[in-house]
Amino acid sequence: MHRHGYKGRKFGRERDQRTALTRSLAVSLIEHGSIETTLPKAKDLRPTVEKLVSKAKKADLHNRRQIVSALNSVTAAHKLVDQIAPAMKRTSGYLRIERTTLRRGDNSQMARISFVDDINAKPETAAKKPAVKKPTPATPKGAK
Repeated sequence: MHRHGYKGRKFGRERDQRTALTRSLAVSLIEHGSIETTLPKAKDLRPTVEKLVSKAKKADLHNRRQIVSALNSVTAAHKLVDQIAPAMKRTSGYLRIERTTLRRGDNSQMARISFVDDINAKPETAAKKPAVKKPTPATPKGAK
């Protein structure tokens, strides 16, 4: 039997389990900024998240609802649209995959997947002003 025309990795799971795996990996990546997983899972995750980032850069209501539907996590979707997407200074290639070590148990290749641009930096329009400390009144020694 041939395998012509079959696209994508199965990961030894059924379809609903694969979609749940992809969604949970995407949510973890968005929440933490980088995650370490096996190399095939990282390679399978990259196009999914890059398409979501491209939708998040448009930042309209329809795309925001599509991202919420794809992730099943409202907080991760809002973080992607409000913080991560405005920090991206490029039009594509948002993620980087770096091979790390071999896993001890089964010797599988591990990889770290992370965003290329620094997502912790806030956009320049939302820069905060430095907080001014109010001086506390001095109390004499012994007074309570």
